[in-house]
Amino acid sequence: MGYTIAEKILRAHSKKKSIRPGDFITARIDFCLGNDITAPIAIEEFKKSGAKKVFDRSRIALIPDHFTPGKDMKSANNAKALQVFAAENKIEHYYEVGRMGVEHALLPELGLVLPGDLVIGADSHTCTYGALGAFACGVGSTDLAAAFIKGECWFKVPESIKFIYHGKLKKWVTGKDLILHTIGDTGVDGAHYKAMEFTGEAIKSLPMDSRFSMSNMAIEAGAKAGIIEPDQTTIKYVKQAIRKNKPKRKAIRIYKSDKDAEYSCVKEYDASLIEPQVSLPHLPSNARSVSRVKNVTIDQVVIGSCTNGRIGDLELAACLLKGHKIKHGVRLIVIPATQAVYLEAVKRGFAKIFIEAGGVFSTPSCGPCLGGHLGILTEGERCVATTNRNFVGRMGHPKSEIFLTSPAVAAASAVKGRIAHPKEIA
Repeated sequence: MGYTIAEKILRAHSKKKSIRPGDFITARIDFCLGNDITAPIAIEEFKKSGAKKVFDRSRIALIPDHFTPGKDMKSANNAKALQVFAAENKIEHYYEVGRMGVEHALLPELGLVLPGDLVIGADSHTCTYGALGAFACGVGSTDLAAAFIKGECWFKVPESIKFIYHGKLKKWVTGKDLILHTIGDTGVDGAHYKAMEFTGEAIKSLPMDSRFSMSNMAIEAGAKAGIIEPDQTTIKYVKQAIRKNKPKRKAIRIYKSDKDAEYSCVKEYDASLIEPQVSLPHLPSNARSVSRVKNVTIDQVVIGSCTNGRIGDLELAACLLKGHKIKHGVRLIVIPATQAVYLEAVKRGFAKIFIEAGGVFSTPSCGPCLGGHLGILTEGERCVATTNRNFVGRMGHPKSEIFLTSPAVAAASAVKGRIAHPKEIA
């Protein structure tokens, strides 16, 4: 009996000769991370345990990205807790404002997460790294504290679902559209505690930025992980990151699912039929083609987040916005995911396009995605966002509404002042 890519990675990091879905295992981790919301709790538990040092100061990342630059005293104190702990334990990968970025964009960019890795993070969107062919998942802050001490974590081996995307994508359709369509089909718990394995012709054609978007939102279908088998696109991205940033760890381990691997389900899609998508309030699974969403006026557009704040996302939006002005009465907030993305967007003229269109180009941050800052909604307001969740009150007032889209749909909507198809302004 063969193994899936998820099972192979978990087995390789455990002491088990064989594993099966449902097994409980302890496995060593390659990397772990925490942010300014979750890491302070882990740090407190670490200290309560009486531990004297972390397992490996080069395999931990502390990134204050959710409420930074600090918006109030509480957020400033949280960020300070990370700074102090990092200094006390000589943690190499602590990223202060000015060096930081949204964690799930920053770590791959720096070459700190590699194919074949087992990664945990005290943040639900840690599954993003599955785009590199890693097994990555979110954990609680107490599990992160234990990982700080021992360098390992417990796992229940998940079943896997294979998602096969056939055909060639239409113009303006991105990985964000594929995953919104998929979540719309499966529901928010359709992959509950399973590994989503994305494959097929359409996936192979996706650039890395779109692949990160897909793996990032696996959690919105209830999945434990969202994995894409590494190919030449993956290897090129990783080698460039290693060459540029020279991380200590450089081993690339390629795992592929066996032909006789068992899946709990196999779902197939004709990707050539999928249109740009919109997820209506108040669930990511409430997805439909943008052409079916009529006359929905909006107050704000947010382009950014760990889902769609990379340079390819900003390029797509900027190319559509060039020469246009956003609709009077609409706020456009663009948040690059990292400092490197910020600089590249400035260098390539994208920042200028956003500002000349009437938008604001912000410092890297999670910002309004989780109702943090830099774009909170008030009662009755509607926002089109390239973020990953549109729950009640997620971005501010419980009577506000969030519509999830790709950067292309977001840009078109900012110009039209209503939810719009990219072709309307292209």
